[in-house]
Amino acid sequence: MIEKQRFSVVWLKRDLRLRDHQPIVRAIARGRPILLLYIVESIMLEDPHLDIRHWRFVYQSLQDLNQQLSQFDTGVTVLMGECTKIFSDLEAMGMDAIFSHEEIGLAHTYKRDYELADWCNVNDVLWQESFYGAVKRPLKSRSTWQKHWQKRIYSKTDDPILDDAFFYQLPQSMSRYQYLWPKECKHHHPSFQLGGEKRAWFTMHHFFKDRGKRYFGNIGKPLEARETCSRLSPYLAWGNLSLKQVVQFTQTQQDRTGWKASIRAFSSRLHWHCHFIQKFETESDMQYRSVNTAYEKYPYCDQDTALKRFKAWSKGNTGIPIIDASMLALINTGYLNFRMRAMLVSFLCHHLNVDWKLGVKFLASQFLDFEPGIHYPQFQMQAGITGTNTIRIYNPIKQSNEKDPNGEFIKKWLPQLSCLPKEYIHAPYDIPAMEAAFLNFDVDRDYMRPIIDVEQAAKEARIRLWAFRKDKGVRQEAIRIVKQHTVPD
Repeated sequence: MIEKQRFSVVWLKRDLRLRDHQPIVRAIARGRPILLLYIVESIMLEDPHLDIRHWRFVYQSLQDLNQQLSQFDTGVTVLMGECTKIFSDLEAMGMDAIFSHEEIGLAHTYKRDYELADWCNVNDVLWQESFYGAVKRPLKSRSTWQKHWQKRIYSKTDDPILDDAFFYQLPQSMSRYQYLWPKECKHHHPSFQLGGEKRAWFTMHHFFKDRGKRYFGNIGKPLEARETCSRLSPYLAWGNLSLKQVVQFTQTQQDRTGWKASIRAFSSRLHWHCHFIQKFETESDMQYRSVNTAYEKYPYCDQDTALKRFKAWSKGNTGIPIIDASMLALINTGYLNFRMRAMLVSFLCHHLNVDWKLGVKFLASQFLDFEPGIHYPQFQMQAGITGTNTIRIYNPIKQSNEKDPNGEFIKKWLPQLSCLPKEYIHAPYDIPAMEAAFLNFDVDRDYMRPIIDVEQAAKEARIRLWAFRKDKGVRQEAIRIVKQHTVPD
């Protein structure tokens, strides 16, 4: 009887890179042939959080890896199916070890991982997971988390020496799991960032070459931020870069003349990255309910009204230029700066009084950098339902005047308003009749009137939010949340 060739699998998920990759390092150290594997799972294809834009980014990232791996006469094998079934067939061929990163994902990926862990135990297959960034699993207390973050993020990167690796050739019998990528994935959309490890490094070097110098002053500006923000978030979300790599590279730029404020602000954002993901890891059922459970009784508008308002909001048809321009920019490019993201959530949940659960999956599907562990805690924070964070009801007209004073961002995404001077572009429904006639502009014909009275809606939202904040249940939950999730100074 011929003995099966034993081999290891490196299971790639949101870690689509070849550098700072501990699972690959561990697989190489084991000394057996390695199969680099990416699984397209039906639970992911059916997930409303994901859009073709995400799959195109994944495809581009895998193509980049294959190009790098070609010198080793190998590449990433892509299979489609249920992961336990695929691993069962691989085990029958000789697989006896799986190496991967921990995945801080949605409920279906947690469930899948529990099922796979049980399968590995029953079948005597080693599954060794490497940590994700500074996220600690399990986390008993936040008391030493700052030290833990420092230790993790400033430790030496795990860079595989691929010359030392042997790669496994998958038998033809596994072709039944072959995945045919949709044609939409194979054609780059010029309005979206290109995926891949090499592109990620180019973007980081480009940021620190010049454009990042203006990061601090332009963070909140929707037009300028497209250029002067790092634009590294999708590469972090899909693992083309690790947080450790970005933090350590940023450290090498600390002493640059004229960059002090921008590097301090950028470093602060990087520091918060794993903090929010740790929140989600610790309390992942916030995917389905408010982290402050008392807000499950919050008095949102009725379902019929909510659906109508959500449709207008999600299509960029609210009649508020900065809101509509922000939504259209996001839909068409997958990117929006942080301030405008926060304003979209605030407007939906505060001004429109729509339940956060109705908007959270839609925005996830539009953000190219969708990261579950950041998305859910941030969305709830901006929706004002934590009971611990400052309540922020962004005035969209004020934000528009401050962050897009000349209306350039608005004109780019709402060209029908290009004829308007900056005095009127932020609230075109307030143009005096004589001025509108002179400009040949009719708000009903050329744009639309707001679906709500912004000032009145904000006033009502403040009353609701502050009244609920005083609720006994909210205050009790807030104490628990602070104890569980706050990092001590």
